[in-house]
Amino acid sequence: MLLASANNSAAPPPDSSNSPTVVELRIDGEVEPVLAEYIVDAIARADRDHASLILITMDTPGGLDTSMREIIQAILRSPVPVATYVSPTGARAASAGFFILLSADVDAMSPGTETGAASPIMAIGGQPVKIDDTEEKKIINDALAFLRSYVSKRGRNVDLASSAVTDAKAFSEKEALDGHLIDLVVSSPEELVSELDGRTITRIDGSTMKLSLSHPVLLPVGMTTREKFLSRIVQPDVFFVLLIIGVLGLYAEFTHPGMFAPGVVGAIALVLALFAMHLLPVNFTGLLLIIAALVLFILEAKFPTHGVLGVGGVVAMVLGALMLIHTPLTGMGVSLGVALGVALPFGVIIIVLMRLVLRSFAWKQSTGKEELIGEEAEVTEAIVSGGSSGMVRVHGELWRAASGRDGDIPRGSRVRVRRVNGLTLEVERLAPPQAASS
Repeated sequence: MLLASANNSAAPPPDSSNSPTVVELRIDGEVEPVLAEYIVDAIARADRDHASLILITMDTPGGLDTSMREIIQAILRSPVPVATYVSPTGARAASAGFFILLSADVDAMSPGTETGAASPIMAIGGQPVKIDDTEEKKIINDALAFLRSYVSKRGRNVDLASSAVTDAKAFSEKEALDGHLIDLVVSSPEELVSELDGRTITRIDGSTMKLSLSHPVLLPVGMTTREKFLSRIVQPDVFFVLLIIGVLGLYAEFTHPGMFAPGVVGAIALVLALFAMHLLPVNFTGLLLIIAALVLFILEAKFPTHGVLGVGGVVAMVLGALMLIHTPLTGMGVSLGVALGVALPFGVIIIVLMRLVLRSFAWKQSTGKEELIGEEAEVTEAIVSGGSSGMVRVHGELWRAASGRDGDIPRGSRVRVRRVNGLTLEVERLAPPQAASS
C-alpha cells in the first residue's frame, strides 16, 4: 500500500517566503480509489500552500482505470508543476502507472527500473481472459485516445507511447530516455530536484515556466490514518474476506440466536464490505454466484446428496470470487488462492451449522412441562371419565390427571402423558387394569 514518512495531518504548511518547498507523494502498490483520493487531495493542498513542485514517486503494477484517470486529471489541472519518478531501483510503472508517469510536467526514472506494458486487459482473479473483438477494440482505442490527448502536449514520443498500449511494449529507463518518453534518469529524489533547478518546462496549456528549486525543503506527505485503513479495505482480497465474514457472522447469529459475538462481528464486516463495494467496480454476476453457493451449502445440509451440492457450492463461490471485481484496464481481482482458501472452510461451516439447526428440531424438550409429554406414569388415584379428579405419579411427582376418551382408569394402571393442560395431565391407558389385592 501507500507508504510515506509523514502523515498529511502532521505536515506543517510550507512557507513560500523562505526556501522553495517540494511536496513528496508516493504511489506504492495498486492504483485504487483510496490512493486516488490521497493523491488528488494532496495535490490540491500543495496548490493552496503554494508549493514549488509536487514530486510523485512511483512503484506500481497498475490498477483501476477510474482511479488512474482521477489522478491524471488532478495532475493535468494542477497549477503547481508535477514531476513523476519511478523509484527505487527495481521499481516499475506498468499499466496504469505508465499512463500516470507520462502525464506529469517532468517524468524521470531511477536506474534499474521499467515502465510500459500498458495494454488494457479484461481480468478475472488477476488472470487475463478473452473478450469480444469489438469490445477489445473499443477499450484499446479509448485508452489510446486518452494517452495521446496529453502525451502530445507534453512533447513526448506519441508513437512509442502508443506501442505500450497496442503491443504491450515495456521499456527500461535507458530505452524510455532514448525514445523521448521520459526526461531524466537520476538516482535519487534529491538528484532529480537538483537537475530541475533552473529548468524551463512547458505546461499542459502550452505556457512555459522556469523552476526555481535552489536549496529546497522536501516535505513528505503520506496518507492519513483513515486513508491507510480504507486502502486496506478496498483491496479485492480483503473485500472478499470481509464480505464472507459478514455473511457467515449474520448466518451464525440467525441460526443460533443469543450468541451476539458472531452477529456483531458479521455486521461490522458487512458494513466495511459494503463501503468497499461502493468504491470498487463490483460485478453483480459474482455476487449472485456467491449467493447461489450459500443456497447450495444449505441444501447440502438438508438433503443427502453425498456432497454433490457442497462441491457445486464451492465451485460457485470460487467462480463468484474470481468474477467479483470487474474492470477492463487492470489485473486487479480476488486471487485464486484466497478464493479457494475462503470457499472451502465457509462451505464446511455453513453445512455444519445448518445440520445442527435441523438436528435441534428433533430434540425432545428437556425442561419445563413439555418434557412430560410421552412419559409413562402410574395412576395413584383412579381417574374418572370426563373428570379431572385422578392422580398420577410421574418423575416422582404427583399430578392431577384426566383420561380424555379412554374412560375410567383404575388405580395402579400404567398410562402415557399425551398433553399438559395447565396443572392437569391428559393421559392414555397403556395396559389393562390390574386386579386389586385384598
